[in-house]
Amino acid sequence: MARVVKFRTARGEVRSLEPVPASRLKNAPGAIVDQAVAGRPVVITRHDAPRAVILSFDDFEELAHARDPGLGTLEARFDELLAGMQKPEAKRGVLAALDATPKELGRAAAAAARKQRKARRAG
Repeated sequence: MARVVKFRTARGEVRSLEPVPASRLKNAPGAIVDQAVAGRPVVITRHDAPRAVILSFDDFEELAHARDPGLGTLEARFDELLAGMQKPEAKRGVLAALDATPKELGRAAAAAARKQRKARRAG
């Protein structure tokens, strides 16, 4: 059997799925579907190359909702971001960035990158 199929999610998490040859799906479809319904999606392979994924309907719905946040959700997020940009500290930050030297901008970018790396390791 082929090795585990690994992929990276939109959030950067590495996940693994069990590969199942198409011939096994053809010979025992019920067992494969039962595995997916139990919350363990499988990758259908042909000649060890991933061709399709079988997952439960619940997992599919969750995926579909995650990809399509809806206009109302996007509008609310936009309004939240816009309100944050109107605060005095945000305006001061923009003015400071516009007046900063390249050296100051470089130091700020490096500090932000370190902060993000630290947050990823902790999370």
